Amino acid sequence: MKHVLVIRLSALGDVAIMVPLVERYASANPNLHFTVAGPPLLQPLFEGMPNVEYLGLKKKQSFIKIYHTLHAVGADTVVDLHKVNRVGFALTLLRLRHLLDFHFRIHALRKGKLSRWLFLHHLRKTPRRSQYLRYDDVFRRAGLKKMESGKCKVESRLPRQGNFHFSIGIAPFAQHQGKIWPHEYTQQLIKLLADRGYQVLLFGSKEEAPLLESWTHLEPSLVTSVAGKQTFREELDIIKSLTLMVSMDSANMHFASALGVPVVSIWGATHPDFGFYPYNQQRSNALCANLPCQPCSAFGNRPCRFGDYRCLHAVTPQGVLEKIIALTGQSLQ
Repeated sequence: MKHVLVIRLSALGDVAIMVPLVERYASANPNLHFTVAGPPLLQPLFEGMPNVEYLGLKKKQSFIKIYHTLHAVGADTVVDLHKVNRVGFALTLLRLRHLLDFHFRIHALRKGKLSRWLFLHHLRKTPRRSQYLRYDDVFRRAGLKKMESGKCKVESRLPRQGNFHFSIGIAPFAQHQGKIWPHEYTQQLIKLLADRGYQVLLFGSKEEAPLLESWTHLEPSLVTSVAGKQTFREELDIIKSLTLMVSMDSANMHFASALGVPVVSIWGATHPDFGFYPYNQQRSNALCANLPCQPCSAFGNRPCRFGDYRCLHAVTPQGVLEKIIALTGQSLQ
């Protein structure tokens, strides 16, 4: 084994989950070259890893184009962390191309049935194995050595000085409605944080930027929107400097985790026990109402059966504030 190709073309959060794994395996195998094939946007997350190069691949490319691109890499070992049809077809062609090469190996993620886990969770509250560990299984099956660094808690980077100027990031949006906290709750949290002297930075897409900018008027001296104003690399630098990130079940949750930033996450239609909880974060930092109807969806893309998303309304701004205060060491008084 000389060259390892790691594939995960989407979603952004799922790619971010594998960042610490790639870093550990690359560090433990300095004699190997690693190529990571993923969304072009996420290249900055993998910068600085000495024996890792990044190959930007758009997820909507045809499997023929993906095949030609992957073949040009020249890897002798493939770690497929995506396991979708278009990648599978491309890898089938790649396997046929290397039919007589007994050193060529492909190792793929074992996905399992998400609907079965949802049923078991409601029946027996059975948690699903984390995506990070499922990725780790594929690397281990490929025969790669892993650098073990022990269980470090990202909370340890939180300052505990009484008058420290805390900066709190808030990423209030997600891909689906079932994962988005009510806007009025986000505004209430912004005001509560600003009233206590926290600096608040708002994160989102260019499309969400006008709404986020309007929320900065709640306290112009302490609330800033960074949405649509920086490159992705610059946004990552800002996230890295945060004291703490408040996020929905979204990509920003995983970006912050990959950068070692503590995350307070808010869950609605999805659930932290589904396996997509952010890497190396305390489970107690997941705020979830745990209603009998939760989770109703693996990805938050199904409409609420009651029409009111009561799971999201059950997580209050005051509850989120109290969690932030507890983590940053401020007094509740």
